Amino acid sequence: MTGSATRSRENTRARLLEAAALVFAEEGLDGATVEAVCERAGFTRGAFYSNFESKDELFLELAGTVSAERLTAVRARVTELNEAGALAQDCDATSLVQQVMDSGKDDRLGVMLLSEIRLRALRDHAWGKAYLKQEQEMVAGIARIIDDIAATGTISLRVDSEVAARMLLIIWEGTTVRGAMAGKDDAQLRRTGSVELGRMVSLLLG
Repeated sequence: MTGSATRSRENTRARLLEAAALVFAEEGLDGATVEAVCERAGFTRGAFYSNFESKDELFLELAGTVSAERLTAVRARVTELNEAGALAQDCDATSLVQQVMDSGKDDRLGVMLLSEIRLRALRDHAWGKAYLKQEQEMVAGIARIIDDIAATGTISLRVDSEVAARMLLIIWEGTTVRGAMAGKDDAQLRRTGSVELGRMVSLLLG
């Protein structure tokens, strides 16, 4: 495949994913049909099926994209703080966590999407395996960020970084789901989640 063809394919996938997010926001996972996604993206069903085997694959990839964007935002914020000298040994780790997470990309749409994906995963074994694999990649990514921060001498953990990463992910997701249920907006979701993460971090530090 040539470079231009690869870019065209990537652009098509990106537009389908963007359209899927919009249709999902309006119709939910079950109501978001392939036809509706194609119409919103301006593509034919043929274009869709040349990129995705099914609607299931599309929405699993969309969920992965939401998670990856969240992780990228967190890593960028950590790098920014490190370059600014904020990751000093005498810094307040709880405050640091809140500064990092307040700049995240979490929103109600992402919370709703991941919640519906999890519900589907509970009902479908194949989806469950795919979701757990995706989640493990997220945990590994968080663990790498924790390791990078620990390498600066800022923190010392009571537990392995991957264990800490999984605990933090569970707290974050549980908090944002309940915040979404309570009708909080995107900024409020991030703020509430960062406060709870800060509390958990204080328990994990050595």
